[in-house]
Amino acid sequence: MNKKLSLKTIIRQINQKEDINKISAQVIKNPVIIKELVEQLKIEKSSLKFSYEKILRLISEKTPELVYPYFDDFVKLLDSENNFLKWGAILTIANLTSVDSENKFDKIFRKYYLPIEGPAMITAANIIGSSRKIVSAKPYLANKITKEILKVQKAEYIHKGKLSSECKNVVCGHAIDSFAMFYNKIENKKPVRDFTKQQLNNSREAVKKKAEKFFKKFIT
Repeated sequence: MNKKLSLKTIIRQINQKEDINKISAQVIKNPVIIKELVEQLKIEKSSLKFSYEKILRLISEKTPELVYPYFDDFVKLLDSENNFLKWGAILTIANLTSVDSENKFDKIFRKYYLPIEGPAMITAANIIGSSRKIVSAKPYLANKITKEILKVQKAEYIHKGKLSSECKNVVCGHAIDSFAMFYNKIENKKPVRDFTKQQLNNSREAVKKKAEKFFKKFIT
């Protein structure tokens, strides 16, 4: 029988800088504490909240069914003013789609994908990067997700208070990576091919190379 795990013990382990993976494994064996971690994630003012978020995210990767009951709590974090919590919620929600028996993700689809249009580059990149997991769990959304990712073409990202074409280039690179992960599940491939072809002339060398690799693998 597993020894009961307390929040106090978790806090001590975090403060002692114990491995987060190890802590999350302990929580998986004592899932009753998950509810308390989710509640603390909402009210904790100190940096402990970032460790709570990572623990919950790791659990959502390994045993998503334990975190799924708190799906709505992570949806609320999509509106968080704290970017780290917002980015964590984006990743966790994607993990939870594999056990989304109530189709909760389908209901928040637009909310989830809206930030691709800007203004935060990292937020958009996290959403695009998580899309492969969502398509894997919900292949019927592949075409709809593809349309959302292609909105990067008209997106506007702000860096240091100014519009940044370089940020847009970076996100375009993430889009190519994402399409490569589920290209065979996309019915209408032409818009993706056209987008990737445009990136062959991207001013960012890394993005250009991604486009070349994509074409070599899927087109030629």
